[in-house]
Amino acid sequence: MKQPSDKYLTNDYLKSNPTWDIEDSVWKSEFVVSILNSIEFTPGSICDVGCGAGGVLAALRGSYPYASFFGFDIAPDAARFWPQHKALNISFHVGDFLTLNSRQYDILLVLDVIEHLSDPFSFLINLQCFSTYYLFHFPLDMSAINVVREKPILRQRKIVGHIHYFTKNLALSLLNECGYNIIKWSYTGATFNSPQRTLKTILASVPRRLAYTLNKDLGARIFGGETLFVLARKQDRVDR
Repeated sequence: MKQPSDKYLTNDYLKSNPTWDIEDSVWKSEFVVSILNSIEFTPGSICDVGCGAGGVLAALRGSYPYASFFGFDIAPDAARFWPQHKALNISFHVGDFLTLNSRQYDILLVLDVIEHLSDPFSFLINLQCFSTYYLFHFPLDMSAINVVREKPILRQRKIVGHIHYFTKNLALSLLNECGYNIIKWSYTGATFNSPQRTLKTILASVPRRLAYTLNKDLGARIFGGETLFVLARKQDRVDR
């Protein structure tokens, strides 16, 4: 039986996503820096789990010149993008992070990963012992309009491999249930400012902007077009 992860181990994903969405890398990195600056945290080691083309790590190098950088991805095809970052001293690895990794980090980046996983619960639980901080990025595919139309969700499933769908509260609940304390979260306003907006997205941003002025959470749940960054730590366990 074909598994959802098979498309990353073959060239299926690359065929549908020939740039591996590297165009979004600088945009995402700016949110990473902003969130870490907001808690006055300068990491000495950064690991991107599911790093793809490595563009986010490359974009972060200028902000953290003295940090150790690591990237892991299960997709062999992702490695074809890594040589362009050779001068930035990033240690890239092809394979499963949970199997290959043997060290601790100041922060783990888990950006646009959870929605692709067959078992996000086990992954998130097993990830907890490797870092001080965790920064997640979730696309919020679950909205009233997307459910009614259905086609956008099916497209995300077919083209980019999303098999789990989130609202803000579903994403936060998942992290909490898997043992993470939420430090802060932030919408990105992707529908208004992401690099890969289409004309349709730009036109649809008008009613979204109106809805956001009334209630941003409600607007995101109705119209979609949002993504979410979440900074978290492992929950402290109290023995009783």
